[in-house]
Amino acid sequence: MTEISATRPLPPSQPVARAASNAADLALKLLQPLDGLMAAGESAEAEVIALKETAQSFQLLLKLTLENGKQTTVEASSSRPLAQGSLLNVTALSETRLAMALKGGERALGSLDLDLLPVGTLVQGKVVSSELAAQGKAQAAVYKVMVNVLNTPLAGSQLSIESPRPLAVGSLLTAQVQGSQMLQFLPLAAQLDQLELTQQLAAQQGRQGSLDGLIGALQAASREHLPENLKMAVDKLLGALPDIRQLGDPKLLAAALENSGALLESRLLAGQAGALPQDFKANLLRLIAQLLPALPTPTSLPTTGTSNTMAQALPAFIRNALGALGQANTRQLALSFPLPSRLAQSAEEEGDLETLLKLAAAAVSRLQTHQLSSLAQTQMTPEGNLVTTWQLEVPMRNQQDIVPLQIKLQQEQDGRQQKNEQKESLWRIELAFDLDPLGPLQVQAQLAQGSLSSQLWAERADTAGLIDRELPHLRDRLLAAGLNVGELACRQGRPPQGQRTTLEQRWVDETA
Repeated sequence: MTEISATRPLPPSQPVARAASNAADLALKLLQPLDGLMAAGESAEAEVIALKETAQSFQLLLKLTLENGKQTTVEASSSRPLAQGSLLNVTALSETRLAMALKGGERALGSLDLDLLPVGTLVQGKVVSSELAAQGKAQAAVYKVMVNVLNTPLAGSQLSIESPRPLAVGSLLTAQVQGSQMLQFLPLAAQLDQLELTQQLAAQQGRQGSLDGLIGALQAASREHLPENLKMAVDKLLGALPDIRQLGDPKLLAAALENSGALLESRLLAGQAGALPQDFKANLLRLIAQLLPALPTPTSLPTTGTSNTMAQALPAFIRNALGALGQANTRQLALSFPLPSRLAQSAEEEGDLETLLKLAAAAVSRLQTHQLSSLAQTQMTPEGNLVTTWQLEVPMRNQQDIVPLQIKLQQEQDGRQQKNEQKESLWRIELAFDLDPLGPLQVQAQLAQGSLSSQLWAERADTAGLIDRELPHLRDRLLAAGLNVGELACRQGRPPQGQRTTLEQRWVDETA
C-alpha cells in the first residue's frame, strides 16, 4: 500500500513547459459566448472549480476574477484535463475562445476525488522525483514521490505520494485506487499475466471454428474405412451431446454445463478424471488423438510458442505489447458475445480425415476462446465489486440438427460490504442460439435479491411477435417458481453492443 501525502507545491517551470509544448493545450473553447464580459485581448485570473470528462474533451467550470475585481463563472471545454483547484491566467481571443496559461504551476494532489476515480480504478503514472523524507531508529524510511498521472480524468496532474521504498525517476507505474488517500501498486507479474492472456486469446480466436461445422462433418463422414478406435471416438463425442428437451430439467442442464468442456482443466486438477467420459472438450481431444495416427502423412497442429520469443525480446517488446492492451484488436472481437460463427474449412470429399482433424482443432480453439474470454472478463469494477465470468458453448440436439447454445454467466459481488455480512450478488445471464424455425435468438436476464428481469431479442419479426404473446405465460411460470418478476420484454433485432468494463494494464518500468 502507498499513502498519498499532503499537498506540496511544485516548481512552476515543468507544468508551464508542458503546456507550452502543445499549442492546442493553450486554447479553451467557451460553451457560451462572453457577451462583452471580456474584450479581445483582455486578461483575467481563473480557477478550475469542477471537471467533467466527455467523449471528445473535458468540460471545465471556471471561476473568473476580472481586472475590475468582479467574479463570475463560465463553462469551457479543453483537450486536456486540469485538476480541480488549478489556477490559470486567461486571455480572451474572441467571444468563444480563451488562451490560458497555468499560474504558478499546478499544485500536486494530496488526495483523490473518488467521484472522478472510484475505488478500483487503475491509475497509471510516471515518477518525476523521489526523495527521502524521514528515517529514524524507531521510524521506517518514508520517501516523498511526485508522479505525473498519464490516464483517467486527472491525466496531466501530479500526485504527491509517500512510499516505503524509493521509486526510480522516470519509471512507469500502475496502481489501483483503494481510497481517497491510498493506492496499491500492481506488480509487473500481474501485467505480464494480462499480456499472456491477451496474446493467447487473440491466437485462439484466429484459429477457432464453429462447433456445428465439425459435428456436421462427423455426421456426414463415411464410416466404412475408419479405424475402429476412431469410430469409437466419433461415437463417444456425438453420443454425449445432450438433447434440447433434456435441458428443461435443472439437473440435466447442470450436467450439460459441467460437461461443456469449460471446466475440463479444473476438474483434472481436482482429480475428477473419472467424471470425464461425457466432457465435450475431453472427447474432442480423444478424437484428435485418434485422427492423428489415421492420417496417411504426419500433420502438425498450429501452436503459439511465444514464450521463448517474448523472453528474448524484453524489455522493448513488452513495452510495445503492454501499450497495445487497451486498443481495439482481435481481443475485443473474442470478447464479444455471442462469439460469431466461423467455418474453419469445408471437407473437399466425404471422409477427408485431414479436414476433420483441422475442424476438430478449430473446435478446441473455440472452446478455449470462451475459456480465455471468461478470464479476461473476471475482474474488479471501478466501484470495487468483484465480477466473475463463465462463458461457454453447449452443442445440443434438436431432432436431426445440432444447435450450439452459447451461454455467458456473470456474478457481481458487492465489494463494499463488511466481512461478517452476507455478500449480495447480482447475476447476469446471456443466451444465444439459432433454433429452427424461430431463427436467431438472444436472451439477457439478471437476478438480484430474488427479483428477475429479462429481455429477449429475435431477428425475425414473426418470432418476436410469437414470443411477445407468450411472455404472460412465462411470467406466470416464474412467479410459480417463487421469483419476483420485473420487466419481461421481447424486441426484434439484436442487442446493442455497449461499452465493456476492462482493466487497462499497460505500463512497465521503461528504464529496465
